[in-house]
Amino acid sequence: MSTMITDVRRRFAAARPLTYLTLLAVAFFSAFPIYWSVVVASHDNSALAQVPPPLLPGGNFFANVARVFDTAPFQLALLNSVLVAGSITLSVMLFSTLAGFAFAKLRFRGRNALLVLTVATMMVPTQLGIIPLYMLMIKLEWTGTMYAVIMPSLVSAFGVFFMTQYLSRALPTELIEAGRVDGATTWGIFWRVVLPIARPAAAVLGMLTFMTAWNDYFWPLVVLTPENPTVQVALSQLASGYVQDFTLGLTGTAIATLPLVLVFVLLGRQIIGGIMQGAVKG
Repeated sequence: MSTMITDVRRRFAAARPLTYLTLLAVAFFSAFPIYWSVVVASHDNSALAQVPPPLLPGGNFFANVARVFDTAPFQLALLNSVLVAGSITLSVMLFSTLAGFAFAKLRFRGRNALLVLTVATMMVPTQLGIIPLYMLMIKLEWTGTMYAVIMPSLVSAFGVFFMTQYLSRALPTELIEAGRVDGATTWGIFWRVVLPIARPAAAVLGMLTFMTAWNDYFWPLVVLTPENPTVQVALSQLASGYVQDFTLGLTGTAIATLPLVLVFVLLGRQIIGGIMQGAVKG
């Protein structure tokens, strides 16, 4: 193991200056839109017409933040999005790991057919199911509530496929057999053996799921009311109007980006640990 780690370190040490310059350029162009949003959010709308445009933050950020919360129900939208994205993320991580464990290591009739059917659902465009799904929400009397946004996304076909592929390689069958010899049930093996091994992949899946749920716009726009929006619907309200206020919209965008950064900070150690684990194994 130490030899593999040393080899990985040597590869990083042998990287040429061009490699670092390329990485710095990629990091700069990736982070610049976020920085530009903060810069615009800290000026008034007239500053965008300046030549050259301002490249340093101004002093109007907190005033613009107050305008955001006065223009749209942004506080409620943030709470709704945290509830929706958090619930969907936890559910997808749990159920996808459960299903991935079953498809990867358990033997039962129709396993391959069910996995193929699950993957095939990813090929169906989401827009094709909007009308019947909306009719179902009306039948259940869930329109205008968070149930209509959370319930259809509690399980992800991509998450099931992702965890199946990961656990089929990362989870040794011998560990499961050893657990059965010790008298552990399948549920006990899942909690004590599978979950610790699946943690890096589950962290990656959780981050992707949270981002997808947080940035979802179309379905919340269809099923929710303007008085009870998610953050993306509230951002569209900020961007509406005869004269578009870019400062107001980008201030709301900057506020809406903060939870995504927080999620990456919380899950970053697990994600990087999973990447390094794969690099060492390679």
